[in-house]
Amino acid sequence: MRTKHVAAVFFALLSFGVLRAGTPIEILLYPEGPQESNGLSGPEVFDADGRVKNVSVPRLFVYLPERDSNPTGQAIVVCPGGGYSHLAERAEGVAFAQWLNEEGIAVAVLRYRLPNGHSEIPLKDAQTALTIVRSHASEWGIDPHQVGIMGCSAGGHLAATATTHFTDSVNRPDFSILVYPVITFDDGNMHRGSRVRLLGERFDADQVNRYSNERWVTPQTPPTFLVHCTDDKTVSPQNSMLFFDALRRCGVTAELHIFPKGGHGWGFITEPDKLDAAYRSELKTLLLRWLNERRTGSTE
Repeated sequence: MRTKHVAAVFFALLSFGVLRAGTPIEILLYPEGPQESNGLSGPEVFDADGRVKNVSVPRLFVYLPERDSNPTGQAIVVCPGGGYSHLAERAEGVAFAQWLNEEGIAVAVLRYRLPNGHSEIPLKDAQTALTIVRSHASEWGIDPHQVGIMGCSAGGHLAATATTHFTDSVNRPDFSILVYPVITFDDGNMHRGSRVRLLGERFDADQVNRYSNERWVTPQTPPTFLVHCTDDKTVSPQNSMLFFDALRRCGVTAELHIFPKGGHGWGFITEPDKLDAAYRSELKTLLLRWLNERRTGSTE
């Protein structure tokens, strides 16, 4: 469906009062099809846990808060993780959207193309998604200066890449939320699967440098919230610490929380839950306070 047709459907539903949180607007990132191929073909493959594989046609699923939730004007592009081999769309996308909608925040879950060794493709999709959300700001009740990005695990790597490799004010996130993110591709702390699937089996030092995002933080990097768990055996919490330290050195507003237990991949689905309920409740409070600060500028 083309973007202009989606917009028409949106306004029709809105006029009848039936567009509700939880019913996403689906938008193709490239209505005429992507210019470049990631080498994958055939249909997308879904499993019972809400994970999707074989993504070659990127989409946005836009969840808007209901009017009685007192919309804040903020919007977040969410990049699910999955080691760049699949997308944990339900646990690390839709679940966040449902919660954040309740808090008046719009969410666009990004079904980005899996790289399959084509390293530039996920970043292009993330930057395009940010641009699309800003282009619809007036229609969706969004402040174009309050559009952030969020990602978990390899989706956190993609979000961190968009946070550090933006090219202009249109595809620059206004803030970034990184949940147990892959940050570095250096041998000591990298997640091997994410590195190989993004760069391919044959990569060079320049590619490792480009996608080790702690090396690309500058004073222009947007404010960033990071969360990890001490016992994460999949992606070392050192990843978040490296990024936080780089932000601190550059004078960028940053906040890092490392919970003692929870492991990896807990997303925002409560059952079965790896993250202790007390930590989850605390995380919600911390993140909502931080987002409010971004909106009001109280700590800038």
